[in-house]
Amino acid sequence: MKTTDIDNETMESCDRQYENMSPENCSCCSDRKKNRSPEEKKKLMNRLKRIEGQVRGLEKMIEGDAYCPDVLIQASAINSAMNGFSKELLASHLRSCVVEDIRSGKDEAVDELVELLRKLMK
Repeated sequence: MKTTDIDNETMESCDRQYENMSPENCSCCSDRKKNRSPEEKKKLMNRLKRIEGQVRGLEKMIEGDAYCPDVLIQASAINSAMNGFSKELLASHLRSCVVEDIRSGKDEAVDELVELLRKLMK
């Protein structure tokens, strides 16, 4: 679905939490989906829940006036955890979505992958 195809009602009901998230990347606006196995979904969700806990801990550190280096170390740990999540998801995407698209003759999958890597490597 293109940005221009989204009506105002859809945009108003959309649960996008970040202003700069484009409709193409929003799960409620995009028609692209990925069926994950229960094991893969559980693994990814567990990682996200651990990261969420780390972020809550970071919030408590700020609220409790923690020493700056301690906060920075925790923030770095969160960044590392997010990088691990992204690497796992990218590997899964390559092994499934990209391979399936290429095997079925969808050469645009390579262009999409190149664009994804450009965005990830900012």
